[in-house]
Amino acid sequence: MSKLIENLKLRAKKNKKTIVLPETMDKRVIEAASIILKEEIADIILVGKEEDINSIGQGFDLSKAKIIDPFTSELTMELQEKLYQLRREKGMTEEDAYRLLTTDYMYYACMLVKMGYADGAVSGACHSTSNTLRPALQILKTKPGVKLVSAFFLMVVPDCEYGDHGTFLFADSGLEQNPDPDKLSYIAASSAESFELLTLHEPIVAMLSHSTKGSAKHADVDKVVEATRLVKERFPLYKVDGELQLDAAIVPEVAQSKAPSSEVAGRANVLIFPDLDAGNIGYKLVQRLAHAEAYGPICQGIAMPVNDLSRGCNVSDIVGAVAITAVQAIGNDNLKH
Repeated sequence: MSKLIENLKLRAKKNKKTIVLPETMDKRVIEAASIILKEEIADIILVGKEEDINSIGQGFDLSKAKIIDPFTSELTMELQEKLYQLRREKGMTEEDAYRLLTTDYMYYACMLVKMGYADGAVSGACHSTSNTLRPALQILKTKPGVKLVSAFFLMVVPDCEYGDHGTFLFADSGLEQNPDPDKLSYIAASSAESFELLTLHEPIVAMLSHSTKGSAKHADVDKVVEATRLVKERFPLYKVDGELQLDAAIVPEVAQSKAPSSEVAGRANVLIFPDLDAGNIGYKLVQRLAHAEAYGPICQGIAMPVNDLSRGCNVSDIVGAVAITAVQAIGNDNLKH
């Protein structure tokens, strides 16, 4: 596990948060929970029937976990009433609310976060992104002042001289299909904020394209140029430039040739892709060919931290995602004060 994740775990330990893991039918999640509890990274709530969780978790120490069975917990009626109140204008009945809470544990997890019983949730090991994010968006909504929810991967590339000593943030690599310039500008700003929170280092943001500073003409290039203009206008405190090809964004020698006057080119650590195809392909290429650690998709813009996992995740990925979620929750606390 990378030094970055170890640092995030240390920060999480100092201000311990409570994270809900609703996918208790997955052995990887149970094993990750036992590690998180042993290392005291976070307090853990597991949603499900205690006998089922203990059966799957044979051999793992879950004695410090809080297990909530939606069918027997006294919290269920309180969460049901609140969920009904939140969604009744959308046609939800009290029966619908109870059915969701007892059949889709991600709804239960999000309601625990909404009601202050937990600080964040992590799901997605055996469910799709939409199954993870739909309850979060319906119940928790977006942060004040944030226009959209987007997703990023925190990439840690071994033995890499580029970026922040091999650490990058790739966005949007998991959620927003084909953002227009307006959305792309907000993705860039959210990503800069996320990078700063998680690494404690300065974000240097490259708006990526197949063109560098007018080397190609196309509507796709125009989109990135306009998005760059909007970010600089709306968020002048961040170092942002574009449009830049990937090599111009991260390789100093190429930057000198292609964008010599740019304060970002050759130094970028936050890479904003023009669409989801590019972002998703890009992170998987780096993960597989460079043997990089890829943490995500991590969500940004939700009022409380809820994060998705890749269904191909391993146990250490889940532990890393919980550490990231806990640090996001600490960041939320800091915003309130």
